[in-house]
Amino acid sequence: MESSGAEGPPPSQRLLRSRACLLVAALLGIATLLAVDLAGGSDIRIGGLMVAVPALSAVFLWPTGVLVVSLVSIGGIVLTSAENRTLDTANFPVILVTGVLVGVASVTAAVLRRRREHQLAQVRKVAAVTQRALLRPLPQRLGRVTISSMYLAADEEAAIGGDLYAAAVTDRDATRVLVGDVQGKGLAAVEVTGLMLSAFRRAVRARIPLAALPGFLDTNLRQDLVDIAEDGDPDCAWDKNAEPGPRPAGDDGPPPLEAHFLERFVTAVVIDIASDGSTVEVVNSGHPPPLLIHGRAVRALLPDRPELPLGLGDLTGQTQHVDTYGLDIGDIILLYTDGVIEARDARGTFYPLTERLARWAPDGPQSLLETIKTDLFSFVDTRLADDVAMVAVQRVS
Repeated sequence: MESSGAEGPPPSQRLLRSRACLLVAALLGIATLLAVDLAGGSDIRIGGLMVAVPALSAVFLWPTGVLVVSLVSIGGIVLTSAENRTLDTANFPVILVTGVLVGVASVTAAVLRRRREHQLAQVRKVAAVTQRALLRPLPQRLGRVTISSMYLAADEEAAIGGDLYAAAVTDRDATRVLVGDVQGKGLAAVEVTGLMLSAFRRAVRARIPLAALPGFLDTNLRQDLVDIAEDGDPDCAWDKNAEPGPRPAGDDGPPPLEAHFLERFVTAVVIDIASDGSTVEVVNSGHPPPLLIHGRAVRALLPDRPELPLGLGDLTGQTQHVDTYGLDIGDIILLYTDGVIEARDARGTFYPLTERLARWAPDGPQSLLETIKTDLFSFVDTRLADDVAMVAVQRVS
């Protein structure tokens, strides 16, 4: 597995550059006001406006930078007052005290903002580390196929998503691959990601057939989240105190699991490649369709019967329609999350994944993912708004 963020200068270097530019801009603003005031003589008096510059800089600059801007603005106020011969007027102390108070308030605001940003950065760092621990590297070879996976982190200002993938061999010697995306961001999404991956592995051990897998994943996910909620986890994505929905007449059993659900669902697609590699079976629960690449021909494996994402309906005991397709030696199946197709360029155009794939002739799964990565970063100008997970599977024998 490869994990990568936006290419270019390191985040720390970009941060220092942006801070320096903002500080220079604030100081230039003060210099401009000072120059206009001094050049205008007694007819133009705008030196007092310098008081507002520290307040504005507190939104963007770090505390030390705000302190520098505040001191310079106070010095500018004294200088303009001296040049305009207003030091001995009753108005000067008011302007000076106002400048000092605004400076103190601006530095305080910058300190509080910086502290909050640090807390958010720590939360994101923990979520990112947890997510990387959950997304274990997939085996390069399973049965008749080779596998490559890639995870691309969004821009550092974006929230961690719930992209996930896994692969295993079933009791029928089929190669099973899962790619999913948890609705929402942050630690709650990462928590659901871990539960989904755990349920997927339990399904393999329990020999759950592909048609019954969505129901199994849905039921296990709901039960796990209810258990966590009952243990008193305040960050759990479920609410055990939520009001139950309508129930059938005469139903005196326990409330449905939907009663605990807080608008969190999972889109997922799972494929089973037969032991001889000749066919691929697909179940899709509201996820972007896999793409079958045969030479330069690209086919979206759209479901015959669209299904809801996991968590939007009680799938307990239900089976799902399975779509079956032929698979030739050399064919590649690309599974991906919506972070790929929802990436936009500067004009707001979505990334045309299918059209791009038709132009290329990849040597294998890893080559394909590297090509998509390079092209995707070029398309969005190196900035991703959402995390991306991709798995490419190729039949080799």
